[in-house]
Amino acid sequence: MSVQDYKSRLSDPASRKMGTFSYLPQMTPDQIRKQIEWIVKNGWNPAIEHTEPKYAMSNYWYMWKLPMFGETDVDVILAELEACHAANPDNHVRLLGYDNFRQSQGANMVIYRGKPV
Repeated sequence: MSVQDYKSRLSDPASRKMGTFSYLPQMTPDQIRKQIEWIVKNGWNPAIEHTEPKYAMSNYWYMWKLPMFGETDVDVILAELEACHAANPDNHVRLLGYDNFRQSQGANMVIYRGKPV
């Protein structure tokens, strides 16, 4: 078995991928809920960021409000994701899970994709 080459190129914005989950089919609402439950179960702090698709490869994304320190209600987190998407419908919106102990991101996934450039 060989590893499949994915023809992603900087010159082709439609081919660009953003992390492991972006190579998979779009997550269903139930799958998104399960990812949020996993973040909460691990005690990580959820945060939401967004950016214009043309800047998706940049290290800087805009923070949506402050990270949700200590938030454990999955519905509250889902509502904030939807609010960010509604306020920025053309932007990519991603969910992060910050691990306080390792002081790094434990999870990072794009939940909503903006319009291609």
